[in-house]
Amino acid sequence: MASQGNEPTGSPGDVTSIVKKPITRRDFMKYAGATGAVVAASGGVGGLLSACGSSGGGGGSSSGATGRTIKVGFVSPLTGPLATFGQLDQFIVSQWNAAVKGGVKCGDGQTHPIQIIVKDSQSDSNRAATVAGDLITNDGVDIMMVASTPDTVNPVADQAEALNVPCVSNDCPWQPYYFGRGATPTKPFKWTYHAFWGLEDVTAVFTGMWNKLPTNKLVGEMWPNDADGLGWANAKTGQPPLLTAAGYKFVDGGRFQDGTQDYTPQITKFKSAGCQILSGVFIPPDFVNFWRQANQQGFKPKAASVGKALLFPAELETIGSIGYGLTSEVWWSPWHPFKSSLTGETTQDLANAWTASSGKEWAQPLLHYAVFEVVVDALKRATSVDDKQVILNAIKATDLDTIQGHITWTAGAPLNPVPNVCRTVLVGGQWVKGTKYPFDLDLVDTSHAAAAPFNVTIPENGKLTVIKY
Repeated sequence: MASQGNEPTGSPGDVTSIVKKPITRRDFMKYAGATGAVVAASGGVGGLLSACGSSGGGGGSSSGATGRTIKVGFVSPLTGPLATFGQLDQFIVSQWNAAVKGGVKCGDGQTHPIQIIVKDSQSDSNRAATVAGDLITNDGVDIMMVASTPDTVNPVADQAEALNVPCVSNDCPWQPYYFGRGATPTKPFKWTYHAFWGLEDVTAVFTGMWNKLPTNKLVGEMWPNDADGLGWANAKTGQPPLLTAAGYKFVDGGRFQDGTQDYTPQITKFKSAGCQILSGVFIPPDFVNFWRQANQQGFKPKAASVGKALLFPAELETIGSIGYGLTSEVWWSPWHPFKSSLTGETTQDLANAWTASSGKEWAQPLLHYAVFEVVVDALKRATSVDDKQVILNAIKATDLDTIQGHITWTAGAPLNPVPNVCRTVLVGGQWVKGTKYPFDLDLVDTSHAAAAPFNVTIPENGKLTVIKY
């Protein structure tokens, strides 16, 4: 289990990005000597300098009086079983730093330097809460940001809510975020705002893909005993009533623990029932184990659409050739027709920048970039950066086109199912044999994005097929 103690800025597992202050070689050697683990976590000396420095521009005007530094916290699973969600975040932080190199001219008329402080949750919910509390009480952040599944988002948002700090988040289905944290439509949150799709969207996307295939419409569902799985499995606000309404029956595999090694009971249950579709939500390492065991034990469904675990090309490479034909939700891609409000870069531009920087294939967590877009936009409209209520009001009034799509929390808007939440676009993708890389993700069902309330046209670049073994 991860340590529960507070860590000062600069301790192992913590990456601090300071936009305005240059680092001399002497400063760096002194810092690195005290925090060698940070250098390793950041990919060596180059990784640490990338996190602490900044290049480029375009964040805001440098004219006018210089105000105090605004501190923005960001919690990410840089290590642990959810690290695939956080693997792009240090690159994203470098993009943020470059975009606001000259500071941000805020609504108070002053140009404020921005300091982004990043903490590693280590994929542990308790630690996520601990480092969020540390960012607020010790580092004194003005605004919190978080992404990467309910296990990271919920505890961080809870701390922000309890300690009265504005928080912006994405990459967590809205029902586990909202109902899982105890809110209701009549008793919403005050300090925490979220932009992501919901279970109504992922169910529509999954069933939309399955409707194109010849199956018996019987689904084996794997919903784990974690924040995500409990949200998906909820009999009232989760997937069960949505699947029934779409004309599908399901066999529930039961609440299994993250890290389970033997899935024979569930596989046997699905085989006996004659399930021709597999679905559910897994952390990435668990699905790798499940899918290998399913193939070994002769459970070979015609379709397998799994949330969370199938978002990353690296995980498909771990699965190997039995991964071709697997399908997943797609909440961000280079083909989404969106642009950064910070720089004007398109989704394709951002994907290209990641590949040029890392040599790796694009991945969906590049969407995390959008939380900082909301923060900067709110600061530009905030007439006082010293009053958190003023900053919160600016966040609440957001009406912004981002690299994630349109984000607004205006009451009664079509994108807002409940207060504090903005739904965002979702489509369906299938993993196929790649050209440059072992796996490519083709968009095979984009009809849900084209429908109300999204009304977004995203081209399909692949044709859905049954899984071939």
